[in-house]
Order: sequence, then structure tokens, then C-alpha cells
Amino acid sequence: MEEIRSFIAVALPPEIRDKLALIQGRLRAGTPVPVKWVEPGSLHLTLKFLGNISAGLTGRITAAIGQAARGELPLKLGIDGLGVFPNPRHVQVVWVGLSGDVTRLVDLQKRLETALTPLGFNPERRPFAPHLTLGRVRDQATPPERQALGELVAATGFEDESSFLIDAVYLMRSQLTREGPIYTRLSSVKLG
Repeated sequence: MEEIRSFIAVALPPEIRDKLALIQGRLRAGTPVPVKWVEPGSLHLTLKFLGNISAGLTGRITAAIGQAARGELPLKLGIDGLGVFPNPRHVQVVWVGLSGDVTRLVDLQKRLETALTPLGFNPERRPFAPHLTLGRVRDQATPPERQALGELVAATGFEDESSFLIDAVYLMRSQLTREGPIYTRLSSVKLG
């Protein structure tokens, strides 16, 4: 049976992706650090990375998403502040945080973990930290470059009053190519 590299996510509206692209542009212009920036059209919020799954399992995963989302109303979120993982001295990931119904989002993600466990997916050991990944520092970046990027992120002001609704959760396919990943929606579950 065919194997599919997959994850569960929520999509971002185009206007939010456009704002995030502007932030990426400001950071890109401010540093020569080798960073693989996420294509704006590919920006999304991952709730659970599944890895390679059997194509025959997609229906059961979609049912588990439905079980986790049962009774959940649409979520109102906003983009809020820049940050880095793991720390500003050794940046590996540049991200944007979220505001709004974050507690409800975290609860939905926990229910998703629980609903997927009977299908053989182990719960994530780390606590879920809702964020939107803007870029990943490439392996060849030096420690001083990583620290310089951390300082740039800390110095880059970012305030935005935009909010958006999340009204569906998607099972996504991720196909890795030389040009970057290609994401395809396999199924969706509406909230509300």
C-alpha cells in the first residue's frame, strides 16, 4: 500500500500569509544568515506531524480528527510577536506566535493526540507550543550568525491587530521536492 508523508494542520487566510511574508522580507533583508524561509503560500499551523502513513489509514485519521473536533466552535486567532527556538544565542527556527483562542487551540490539539493514540500514533512528548514557522536556519550557519539572527529577531518590532477564524482542520500530504515541500489537502473536518 502507498505510504503518504502527512500531518494535521489548520490553514491561514491569504491576508495573514501576506503579512507574514512582509515580516520574512524584513528579516531576510536584515541578515546574511543562511535561512530556509518557508514559502508564504505554504505557511500553516501544524497540530500534529504524523510521518509516513498508509494511504488506507486516511479515513480513520479523518474520523479521529472529527472526534477531536466534535462540538468545537471556530477559533479566533491573531498573529502576535516574533520568537526563536531554542534560544536567541543558537537560533534554529524563527517563528511568529499566536494570540486569541490559544487555550482552546491547545485543548483541541490535546484531544487530537488522544483520538489518534488508538491508531498507533504516540502522543508528542513536548508540550504543544502554537506557532507559525517562518524559517529554519541552515546547518552551515555559524554560531555568531545564529546569535546575530537572534538579536535581529529581538530587535524587529512586530505588532499586528489582525485576527482570523479557523473553521476547519485538515489532514495534509507533504511531498518533499528539491524546490521545497508541496502540501495537498487529503481531507477536512469543519469546526462548529
